[in-house]
Amino acid sequence: MVRGKTQIRRIENAASRQVTFSKRRSGLLKKAYELSVLCDAEVALIVFSSRGKLYEFASSSVQMTIERYMMHTKDAGISKKATEQSTQLKFEATSMTERIKFLEDQKRKLLGEDLVSCSVEELNELELQLETSLNSIKQTRRRLLLEKIARLNEEETELLKENALLRQQVKYKSEATPKQTAIQEADLDDHASQEKNMEVDTELLIGMPGSG
Repeated sequence: MVRGKTQIRRIENAASRQVTFSKRRSGLLKKAYELSVLCDAEVALIVFSSRGKLYEFASSSVQMTIERYMMHTKDAGISKKATEQSTQLKFEATSMTERIKFLEDQKRKLLGEDLVSCSVEELNELELQLETSLNSIKQTRRRLLLEKIARLNEEETELLKENALLRQQVKYKSEATPKQTAIQEADLDDHASQEKNMEVDTELLIGMPGSG
């Protein structure tokens, strides 16, 4: 009689589920032990039951095997990341080299070199590029010249204002000097008169008031 294939799904009956767990757990631990012995392999097995009970097997030490596993995955991750970065850098370097070569070829063509291999369409495109660049240069030069002229005009206006102000100051000083001199002399005479009038004769009186 051929045994039917067992469908792998959760066993609903709790008692049957516990019995199956116990049997298969024992078989799994046995297979792990046989694998470690027959193949000289480092094996670590950890099983938690539905109730949280721990079952484990290790050919050497569960902790040591876990640490070895963590180190292996870490090294593998670092190695994979380094490989990806190296591939990306190689791709970027290749793209940059091709870009530099293209720009150097364009530069030589714009300078009128290596034009033999160019087609008529390429020459027309180069001519259009040169005309566009020339127009841009002319516009930039014109703008800079206009800005410079505007600055010079502003400086000229400021200098004219300063010159006019200095002329007014010189004219004012030349006209005001005689008048100021006369005023200063009059002030000195008034000051001398006031000092003379302020002199007072004093007498020393001895005796009772009113006695003469």
